[in-house]
Amino acid sequence: MKPIKKILHTIIPQGTKDALHYPESKYYSRKYHFPTQGMITIGVIGSKGKTTTSNMIWAVLTASGAKVGQIGTANIRIGAKEELNKYHMTMPGPAALQKILAEMKAADCKYVVMEVPSEAQTQWRHIGINFDMLVFTNVEREIMASHRGSMEVLHQHNKRVFKATAKGTRKEMDGKKIPKIIIANADSKYSSSYMDFAVDKKATYSTHAVSDYQAKNIVSNAKGVDFELNLDKYHVNILGEINAENATAAVAVGKELGMDRKTIQNGLNSLKTIPGRMEPINQGQSFTVLVDYAHSPASMEALMKSAKAMAKGKIITLLGAEGGGRDVEKRPLMGKLAGEASDYVVITNVDPYEDNPQTIIDDIANGARQAGKVDEKDLFCIQDRRAGIRKALKLAKKNNLVLITGKGAEQSIVINGKSTPWDDRKVVREELEKL
Repeated sequence: MKPIKKILHTIIPQGTKDALHYPESKYYSRKYHFPTQGMITIGVIGSKGKTTTSNMIWAVLTASGAKVGQIGTANIRIGAKEELNKYHMTMPGPAALQKILAEMKAADCKYVVMEVPSEAQTQWRHIGINFDMLVFTNVEREIMASHRGSMEVLHQHNKRVFKATAKGTRKEMDGKKIPKIIIANADSKYSSSYMDFAVDKKATYSTHAVSDYQAKNIVSNAKGVDFELNLDKYHVNILGEINAENATAAVAVGKELGMDRKTIQNGLNSLKTIPGRMEPINQGQSFTVLVDYAHSPASMEALMKSAKAMAKGKIITLLGAEGGGRDVEKRPLMGKLAGEASDYVVITNVDPYEDNPQTIIDDIANGARQAGKVDEKDLFCIQDRRAGIRKALKLAKKNNLVLITGKGAEQSIVINGKSTPWDDRKVVREELEKL
């Protein structure tokens, strides 16, 4: 059966395959009685920052006393109950997705926060979900094979959700009509086009451009990030300057929903870590280890900037890239970024799927070599991810910073089409114990 499915997969046009998901989404949303109709539903859309932003929004809304659901790349929450996302998809397929949403509604969640990646939109997974608020973070090169190599197609897929939200029915909850709201990152050059929909309220946030919620005086250190916003001061525990931007989006959501500064800050305070997002792994070693999902040039650039700001010694970066039709051109760019900012670079598997793992590694290594890295001196290419992690950790000395990137808290790795249980954080702990 599998060989037949594989053959069909190669001969059926991608558009046809995507279209087949539409009735599937319709069916399961009906089967579970359109659960988002009974919850204020917030979608987070963009190329990077979705997971961190969603977790921060969840924390802020939870601080209001409401029960909040969350679905995203790293984790799924129903109120205080949290589990890691086992689906290897940011937005699970419609059968699992609508079932989870129904469980949230049955658990009396008032809000649900969902990451809505563009790849899921190509497969119509958003059909049957009535969003009330959309948060646009940014757009960059992203799984371009899913968008036929076209940024314009990527935007078209994203904007399907915005168009549907603007046209969607306004819910009534607790005797109040729930408005349709768009909140967009004004630092993105695309923000105005994502604001161009007939919703009830619109707001912008930023760390650079003038906006309704502009973060200023940003200070990032080993304890987190501090910033000021409209005369109020905020702090987040999650490391990395980029998290001022993610937190500002969460503040904007809270404010637009009528929350005060103290409640919002209480929510941000409650969030100590986000699975696989600048997550520290401490087994008593003399150096710092952070596991991070960075898997694109923009996220790698942001990570390298944060790393240089917090590093007290040398920086060792482990990275890789996905196969399976993902963006090939990003590979040398990521290698170059890591090579320029790091003292040592280790390149290994992420999820090659059915592609040749060595080809992916070589593509990344070419970028690192452009940055001056030399094989077997400060550049190491090791297919086996565990062996790669072991090498990165062995290179580290006191006060060094080791960055394990590419998978974050993902719960599996796919090599030669076979999915195997995997968790970078668990593997790092095991290898640190051996050291």
